[in-house]
Amino acid sequence: MSDPKLIGKRVLITHADVFMGPALCEAFAAHGATVIAATDSLLSPGAPASVLAAAGEIDVLVANLAISAPSTPVTEVSEEEWSDTFAALVNPLARLFRAALPPMIERRRGKILVMGSASALRGIKRASSYSAARGAQLAYVQSVGVEVAPHNVQVNAIAQNFVDNPTYFPPEVQANPRFQERLKRELPLGRLVSAKEDAEFAVYLSSDAADCFVGQVFPMCGGWVAR
Repeated sequence: MSDPKLIGKRVLITHADVFMGPALCEAFAAHGATVIAATDSLLSPGAPASVLAAAGEIDVLVANLAISAPSTPVTEVSEEEWSDTFAALVNPLARLFRAALPPMIERRRGKILVMGSASALRGIKRASSYSAARGAQLAYVQSVGVEVAPHNVQVNAIAQNFVDNPTYFPPEVQANPRFQERLKRELPLGRLVSAKEDAEFAVYLSSDAADCFVGQVFPMCGGWVAR
């Protein structure tokens, strides 16, 4: 049954065909939202504003951004890798916010949820550029969240890892016995968080029931950051 809190809500989901995009689109639609699934590249400076303009008035922006995570020793991270990682994960986020926030502030209503990474909350070897970019996302959310809260606009983030998704944990990775052993060894949960579990939490944070959360980062990782 659709959740009445999302009926009539217009939700824009970026990179809707990768990372958590497919699961998010399904969950939001199941709860009654009108989903605008954007698959445009957001690398060019004007692309985020164009996506927002094409979407029209929205109640919720779900900033779902993903790249294949580099796995480079810190001493070998090139200028190109560093700049490309931030260009894909950090620069589009600020541009999306600049386009989405003014009408939300004017209406005194709106939510932005960032699908981030727990790699910013716990060290991972050979992931310095990726973790730094994901960390910048979370710091940005915390700052903007408290700034726009007085306008009745809520900005939060889910910091996830070990969540079932085709970008970071494709079927061939999950089928590897060594990966399954790693799950049991590193995760108190002992398994991947399902895509549906993650998406349902995103739905909740985007609903009126979550108006009290501002500038917060919620780990979703089966207890990985608690180890």
